[in-house]
Amino acid sequence: MKCLIGASTWSQKDWVGNFYPPKTKPADYLSEYAKRLPTVEIDSTFYAIPRASVVDGWRERTPPDFAFSAKLPKVITHEKRLRDSSETLKEFLNVISRLQEKLGALLIQLPPDFVATLETVETMKAFLGALPTSEFRFALEARHRSWLKEKFFDRLRLTRVALALTDQPAMTGVYEQTTSFVYVRWLGDRRRLSEPFTTLKLDKTAEMKEWAKRLCAMKGEVAFGYFNNHYAGHSPSSAALFNAMLSEIAKTEKGDQ
Repeated sequence: MKCLIGASTWSQKDWVGNFYPPKTKPADYLSEYAKRLPTVEIDSTFYAIPRASVVDGWRERTPPDFAFSAKLPKVITHEKRLRDSSETLKEFLNVISRLQEKLGALLIQLPPDFVATLETVETMKAFLGALPTSEFRFALEARHRSWLKEKFFDRLRLTRVALALTDQPAMTGVYEQTTSFVYVRWLGDRRRLSEPFTTLKLDKTAEMKEWAKRLCAMKGEVAFGYFNNHYAGHSPSSAALFNAMLSEIAKTEKGDQ
């Protein structure tokens, strides 16, 4: 399985001089980022649907094999809570599809208080069933353990939606693969780390090695993985370290054949 590992943003001023060249201007962050990592998760789409010209700019400033993943707008997930959101979703998909072949996956990030009840389960079924999964890859991030049951995993498999795997407490020990691609988010603890994010501050080597082994053991077409600065202090370094681990595992497996 091809693994595309990157960060959960590119617009981090703290990275100038340690990831971006000194004096890099914000307008050049994305193009510099794309020289160093193969994919990025777009956080800004969570707050608003971007203009078509903005999406076109993202596509034009990155190389042909670069991949963007993007969060669904919070108006769908947090405000409307998956109900009566078909028109907003259609508007968002029409714009984000301008990334064309560079569009990786779309993340449905649920709010922490979105609990599985008789009502929300029915809402979830309707929402998942209406997703155009033949045209787009969707990953769903549940932030409450009430969803993490086999019936829900089966529903994701039926609708061809990936369960987003994360390092958050609600997902401890859950590594279900529900579709032909994998989506991973290394989020970290926001209470432990804060800006500036200029270097690795926590040693997550052991945890990352376990994740690397886990990913390499999975089967599928592609895995998208994104590190947050709060994971260890500097997401570009975390991504680079993880990519090195994947390469080492691949070399070892090749040598054993």
